[in-house]
Amino acid sequence: MKSITKIVSVIIAVLFYTSSIAQIKNSKTETVKIYGNCGMCKTTIEKAGNKKKVSNVVWDKDTKMATLTYDSKQTSQDAILKRIALSGYDSDKFLAPDKVYDNLHGCCKYDRVKKAVTKQEPETENSSIPVTSATNQQTSPLNLVFDAYFLVKDALVKTDGNTASAKAKDLLAAINAVKMENLKSEEHTVFMKYLSDLKTDAGHIAESKDAAHQREHFTTLSKNMYELIKVSKQSETIYYQNCPMYNDGKGANWLSKESTIKNPYYGSQMMSCGKTVETIN
Repeated sequence: MKSITKIVSVIIAVLFYTSSIAQIKNSKTETVKIYGNCGMCKTTIEKAGNKKKVSNVVWDKDTKMATLTYDSKQTSQDAILKRIALSGYDSDKFLAPDKVYDNLHGCCKYDRVKKAVTKQEPETENSSIPVTSATNQQTSPLNLVFDAYFLVKDALVKTDGNTASAKAKDLLAAINAVKMENLKSEEHTVFMKYLSDLKTDAGHIAESKDAAHQREHFTTLSKNMYELIKVSKQSETIYYQNCPMYNDGKGANWLSKESTIKNPYYGSQMMSCGKTVETIN
């Protein structure tokens, strides 16, 4: 009886797979390795990778190999693997965020293999990433995040807690609106590493009108934003600047589009206190 049930299950699975594949136009099939352990992993991986009429993923828990079938005009292997990474599972191209991996069920925690993330440009089909005509280079989807950060910085230069709060709300919205599939490999890895902290700091600044409290969170916000902007192509020069006096002499950094020092930690009290420690081109 059990053997009959198993055969029926296999037949149903094959029919479902065949039906799913048949709905995908311009289909392209590739095989890649995705790390995982068990049947629960299989369910999560396939759910993350599958999109009706766009992509279908079948993962084998024994070989760790996944068969990706997708509409090459609507998506790409990278986009599928990024979604799977966001669900907690590494591939040889994209690593899952540590916090997501840590939250996996005990039986799903596979042995992670440390490896360099493949350097590769984002997919171009149906991409929402705008192209700059002057340089013919793609503009990062993170630019709205950076722009909102600079407006928070400008508000703190003026010691304007109300405006800093409003601009931090815009920053939080910009962070939440980032489409992971449009990020470059390096951007994706760094963004996911600091995503939780970026949201926390932006949230604290948004919820407060007290410039002193906002500045406390601006220190870590700036540190993480620096890591993100370093891997993102920018069309203009960015200056990484330091105030040596803040936090009882421990110092703090910030990013600026201007080489002239305008201190966001002290404002008019010590407007020119600080120096540029790095120029990011």
